[in-house]
Amino acid sequence: MKILEAEHLVKTYGKGETQIRALDDVSLSVESGEFVAVVGSSGSGKSTLIHILGTVDRPDSGKVYLNGQDVFAQSSEKLAIFRRRRVGIIYQFYNLLSRLTVEENILLPALLDDRKIDRQYFNEMLEILGLQGRERDLPRQLSGGQQQRVAIGRTLINNPDVVLADEPTGNLDVRNTQEIMELFKRSNKKYGQTIILITHDEHIAMQADRIIAIEDGRIVNS
Repeated sequence: MKILEAEHLVKTYGKGETQIRALDDVSLSVESGEFVAVVGSSGSGKSTLIHILGTVDRPDSGKVYLNGQDVFAQSSEKLAIFRRRRVGIIYQFYNLLSRLTVEENILLPALLDDRKIDRQYFNEMLEILGLQGRERDLPRQLSGGQQQRVAIGRTLINNPDVVLADEPTGNLDVRNTQEIMELFKRSNKKYGQTIILITHDEHIAMQADRIIAIEDGRIVNS
């Protein structure tokens, strides 16, 4: 079953001679529970694509559907709630709140929604993330790999329909990179989490179920 569809996305930046066509009539679909890697060189349009799929940015034209819902047909206020509840985005930089503990950073999306915390799921998440016993630590007490695990936990705690990861291992060494990839694969297999991961690293991309290649704003292989 298709969970995410994009139809004829176009996105440009600038005007006149300096105009850049970041996305040029891009269409794609992702099945529920699929783990997809999007690869491309710097400037290929892959980050623009992930930002539009995550509703952080809007296309100049084209549609994005999540579970059949036209996401950009919503008001800005509803779109912000939609993004928080149904789309999880993980960036290369962890964006943790320095004064909050590991537990508070992970639970922040649920607390913002005034949702009851599922402690069993939270404890399972700590085990998967390898963060048991670090719940009261602050970000400055963690390694880069541990901070990225917290960011992943914060994304997964709301059980989003789709997780979008934009170069999530870009700041990590080889060992931590592979550990993060194992976390993604485990979440994908255990919870059926749909994951779209952007990377320029072919070794990372090969661990996904499917690879979508983008160059010069166009999909060249899917």
